[in-house]
Amino acid sequence: MLFTTLLLSLREIRRHLLRSFLTTLGIIIGVAAVITMVTLGNGVSVSVQQSISSLGNNTLTVFPSGGRRGGGNAPPQFENADILAIRQQVSGVGAVAPQASASALAVRNAQNWQASVTGSSNDYFDAQNLEFAGGRRFTDAEQTAGKSVCVIGDTIRANLFANDDPVGQRFRLGTVSCEVIGVLKKRDNAGFSDPNSTVVLPLKTVQRRFVGNQNVLAIQVAVAPGYDTAVVKQSLTALLRERRHLTPDQPNNFDIFDSAEFAATIQNQMAQMTTFVAAIAAVSLLVGGIGIMNIMLVSVTERTREIGIRLAIGALGKEVLLQFLVEAVALSCLGGMIGMVLAFFASWGLATLATLPFQFDLSINLISFGISALIGIVFGFFPARRAAALNPIDALRHE
Repeated sequence: MLFTTLLLSLREIRRHLLRSFLTTLGIIIGVAAVITMVTLGNGVSVSVQQSISSLGNNTLTVFPSGGRRGGGNAPPQFENADILAIRQQVSGVGAVAPQASASALAVRNAQNWQASVTGSSNDYFDAQNLEFAGGRRFTDAEQTAGKSVCVIGDTIRANLFANDDPVGQRFRLGTVSCEVIGVLKKRDNAGFSDPNSTVVLPLKTVQRRFVGNQNVLAIQVAVAPGYDTAVVKQSLTALLRERRHLTPDQPNNFDIFDSAEFAATIQNQMAQMTTFVAAIAAVSLLVGGIGIMNIMLVSVTERTREIGIRLAIGALGKEVLLQFLVEAVALSCLGGMIGMVLAFFASWGLATLATLPFQFDLSINLISFGISALIGIVFGFFPARRAAALNPIDALRHE
């Protein structure tokens, strides 16, 4: 009987095709909007996660902040001895990369580009998961002597060397003539600055030739596999407090940025934002449900005589109720399926335009389709019950 009822419902929908389409429009828009918003939200979340990962997985970056030493107002900087102490005294450390930073104009022939200058060691490439497109790393002799050799990012390569192989060639970085020994592969933009506009030199070179002191601006610590980042962070904090002569009642005069913790926070915020936007889009489903109820009430009025004939020849009230309820659910489910197809192409197109990864989520599609079917049941029940409760004699007299 259910199959026969479904066929009757589809026949009624086909008889009024335009009206049926307009009835399901609210469901179509609602389902499409919810799926599209969730899919794009997942794409943004994955993109942010990838960008943060490009800065280094399971890394702790230490910055000086606040506090005073020797009566000065500036926060105390790190020293080269701090790097050695971290390597020797903190368990679970995979790489320790000191950083000194500056900005300089990179010039070669008639080409120039504003570059971000970073002084560090070979651990810098390991801590940030940097891959080489060509060339090599620093040698121990180059790091110890502070040679003017550098590894450049892809943006520097493209703007200064075009199609030429930069390895072995020289260019001017500020007032320093620098020999290119390596080229880094292109990285995704993490949203803070262009990571490909960097020029990496030995730490001593930047300290002597660019910043003019022995200070270390930041220390990036990569946590070794198998070690808990939180435990390493706690040990690192204790060591730095000891080396910076902080008493128990004094606050830290340094900050430790945990990339994994930051990624989890961003992930949680993106999930909340996606849920909020999807909830707003889901209002269209409620509107669509009201539209289905309205058109089903009209349908009951139009088919009152048909209902009376069915009841008069022996049809039960529950059979009439089932017919109209199945018709409402069929309308809603058709709208849900059209919305799912529309959402697939819309989210794929928008993700492509926004250069986001397309994250097809089967679960949100199934949930949206289930909700559309539930809306058909909820909003179709009242018109169906009204049809089943009609008096056969009064229904037959209806003009």
